[in-house]
Amino acid sequence: MIRIVIIGGGNVALHLANAFSKTKEISLVQMYARNIQQLESLKKQVDITDDITLLVDADIYIIAVSDDAISEVSSKIKKEHSLVVHTSGSVSLNSLKNNGRKGVFYLLQSFSKDKEVVFDKIPFCLEAENNEDFNRLNKLAKSIGKKTYPINSQQRKAIHLSAVFVNNFTNHLYKIGDDICREHEVPFEILHPLIEETAKKIQKLTPEKAQTGPAKRNDKKTIQNHLELLNKEQQDIYKLITKSIQKNGKKL
Repeated sequence: MIRIVIIGGGNVALHLANAFSKTKEISLVQMYARNIQQLESLKKQVDITDDITLLVDADIYIIAVSDDAISEVSSKIKKEHSLVVHTSGSVSLNSLKNNGRKGVFYLLQSFSKDKEVVFDKIPFCLEAENNEDFNRLNKLAKSIGKKTYPINSQQRKAIHLSAVFVNNFTNHLYKIGDDICREHEVPFEILHPLIEETAKKIQKLTPEKAQTGPAKRNDKKTIQNHLELLNKEQQDIYKLITKSIQKNGKKL
């Protein structure tokens, strides 16, 4: 059985804690957070602490904190014979400053506090300094999920950047769409089937081949009509994306 400690009190830490607590292959022996109130809901399930000098012995320490805090937090883990990993998509393995072994346990998914996570569908991007530690991380991931990938730090940065475009930026465009719907007293839910169809389509077609719309068709009249409905900030975004679609379309 693999003994683990989770360091952090945010969404990733809490979702991981709930998942690991349900498997018999992993023993979650402790959780740490600077604000111990973040772990209040788990205090009956696992030992919790807000003193990092009181970390118990474990096989793996999982750091699930903000990117900027990873180096500082890892430097305080005085467990030379244990494996310390972080869960960041954009921070290199070498940013870990513990004296012992290092690794990365990155889950390619967006985590929200009140949204249930289906770990079976989440890709686990794993990195370690040697095969033995990689296999240990693979076993850890497979205890709650199914999809694991050996991904180095440079590849992971590229994946994280791509994820920002397809997730964070796309969600902001949903927000703009919602604003436009609200302004014209149209329920945003009317767009839900279209959003779902677009997501399904790119599982069978490349995004390039799946592209449709007035920018793709160079429908100048429709584009101008759209621009007249938008405020200045929305117009700038619309023009920029339209130009990008048209520029890429010429490469086909």
